[in-house]
Amino acid sequence: MPEISRRTFGGLVGGGAVTAVAGTAGSAEAAPESASASASAERPFRARSSAGSGGRPNFLFILGDDLGWADLSSYGSPHIKTPNLDRLAAQGVRFTNAYSGSATCSPTRFSLYTGRYPGRTQGGLAEPIGNKTQGLDPNHPTLASLLKKAGYSTALIGKWHCGWLPDYSPTKSGWDEFFGNFGGALEYFSKLGQLGDYDLYEGDAEYKDLRYYTTVLTERAVEYVSRNHDEPWLLNLNFTTPHWPWLGEDDEETGAEIAAKIRAGQVLSGLLHNDGGSVEKYTEMVENLDASIGKVLTALKRSGQEQNTVVVFASDNGGERFSYLWPLSGAKSELLEGGIRVPTILRWPARVDGHQVSDEPVFSPDWTATLLELGGARPASTHPLDGHSFAGYLLRGEEVPERDLFWRVRGNRALRRGDWKYFQDSSGTDHLYNLAQDQREQADLATDRPELLTELKAAWEKTASGLLPYPTA
Repeated sequence: MPEISRRTFGGLVGGGAVTAVAGTAGSAEAAPESASASASAERPFRARSSAGSGGRPNFLFILGDDLGWADLSSYGSPHIKTPNLDRLAAQGVRFTNAYSGSATCSPTRFSLYTGRYPGRTQGGLAEPIGNKTQGLDPNHPTLASLLKKAGYSTALIGKWHCGWLPDYSPTKSGWDEFFGNFGGALEYFSKLGQLGDYDLYEGDAEYKDLRYYTTVLTERAVEYVSRNHDEPWLLNLNFTTPHWPWLGEDDEETGAEIAAKIRAGQVLSGLLHNDGGSVEKYTEMVENLDASIGKVLTALKRSGQEQNTVVVFASDNGGERFSYLWPLSGAKSELLEGGIRVPTILRWPARVDGHQVSDEPVFSPDWTATLLELGGARPASTHPLDGHSFAGYLLRGEEVPERDLFWRVRGNRALRRGDWKYFQDSSGTDHLYNLAQDQREQADLATDRPELLTELKAAWEKTASGLLPYPTA
């Protein structure tokens, strides 16, 4: 067996990008430090030597939507300013080898909610979900249902995208509360969604609010974290920003034009917004997302719960048209690094030190396993997890076991083992990349290392053989 190095690599932002942007450990409203100071402040991750104190933590898991690898200034964006998320990274751990569970919206959400590969369930085969026949089986254990059984209050605010009423809903899958949209995209003001109808709900009832959607979600999240909770809680806060259509707070007129197209039956063309958007508009949307998250984090601090709340921020997949992905290749919908590598930050002041960076490979199902362990919840024996808990790594400095990260989508396959990545493109051609030396995936080593290619391909096929087949039609 060829030796597989576990040497990981940091600072993949390359191209003169900032290694990290630090901030003070105090208020979320404090000014960020300079890039040069922050780069020197960040250090390789080490678990805290003291055990810390406090009961079971709260969990605030924030997802951006189609946010690309380098769309945060702390991940290398030269033009997008994200002081609140940069500060969150400075107060915790910034992951450089973090991945989504799939390359599109709903399969990644399946992998996060279940802790398993999307192909374990029928609903996870849709890439993404696009009609009312598809969804997350309410009988399947979820992060929310398992934590709820362990005594947690649970809520999901924002984008669900794991099935529509009447058969599917967060409140049918373990979340006590739901406020948000069922589909994968919506016009930010009218709330008309991908099925052409109104898509903003509180629980299972329509909720009328025609203001900018990111603002509406932020207000609801601020209210939730500000409550006097009697139990530890899980809040999945799923923004639609910066997913198309490309609309900012002041773009009601453009939103009305898109809504008119949707009402006229041009649903997909309206929402895709191929005749709109720009780098500048995308920048505005991401910076608005950052400011919105800052408001939620400020509310969390003022509530007195900041110290013992685990905050995780990530994106559901790689970036799209106006996203900044350098130096990665590929984008949303494909399994090149640009389609699945995402910015990911963890903060837990009570137990994890700040100003740290981790190069350990981690993906969406790992966060499910991690949060369950930290919350004292047991995975269901009937539905074994595909993710690996990082609790021992974060709290006790344990080594992350050697393991493969696996992805399967229609037209692509990929597997990462250590520094090596096996990738098959849509033409069926196999490729082999050493990500430590070639994060851009341009130096194909398939012919140089045929034995290793065969080994990784066989490992992919062994895992894939245990998944459900894609429907033929």
